[in-house]
Amino acid sequence: MKVGVVTFPGSLDDADARRAVRLAGHEPIALWHGDHDLQGAEAVILPGGFSYGDYLRCGAIARFAPVMTEVIAAAREGMPVLGICNGFQILCESHLLPGALIRNDHRKFGCLDQRLVIESNRTAWTNAYETGQEVTIVLKNGEGAFVADEKTLDMLEADGRVVARYVGNPNGSQRAIAGITNEAGNVVGLMPHPEHAIEALCGPGEDGLGFFASLARVAV
Repeated sequence: MKVGVVTFPGSLDDADARRAVRLAGHEPIALWHGDHDLQGAEAVILPGGFSYGDYLRCGAIARFAPVMTEVIAAAREGMPVLGICNGFQILCESHLLPGALIRNDHRKFGCLDQRLVIESNRTAWTNAYETGQEVTIVLKNGEGAFVADEKTLDMLEADGRVVARYVGNPNGSQRAIAGITNEAGNVVGLMPHPEHAIEALCGPGEDGLGFFASLARVAV
């Protein structure tokens, strides 16, 4: 598949995401936040970093970038979209996913190899895993705590829309939620960084590669 990776001013993991796409067997396409063109992309990744305007609220300004008009429309038509870290925040601000990401409960930036449990493999980005599978993926964030009202949290749980859950709770996320999906399963927000866990040479191993390899099954 052709997978677009959006670069916002302040993105710092866009090159890593493109490399992960390539290692998973897909064709990465560099997309710029100021463009109104997805350049034929069949899936889109909003990478991690610190997008412009985060000083107001993480993702609050980036969600109005011209490219997001196209991303939002395509996502609502079923295009697979993955938001990683800052990208997850942008997806919530764009109302493609419910809830919000706020300051970590310990009020510090955290960077660690984090264990996760894959709670759902019924999404475009997690179908290469087994439900209940435990993986280790890099987590690095200062505002990574997922929050929502109790009604929304209950809905996410009941509908199987919690994609990944922390083993332990490194940032105070409600119900230890590390990632969620939309109702259709094509849009996923994930706070940890799978693009930093795609090969043994760098990072904690290859556990993150499945997020990108899952697209191969979507293409079929």
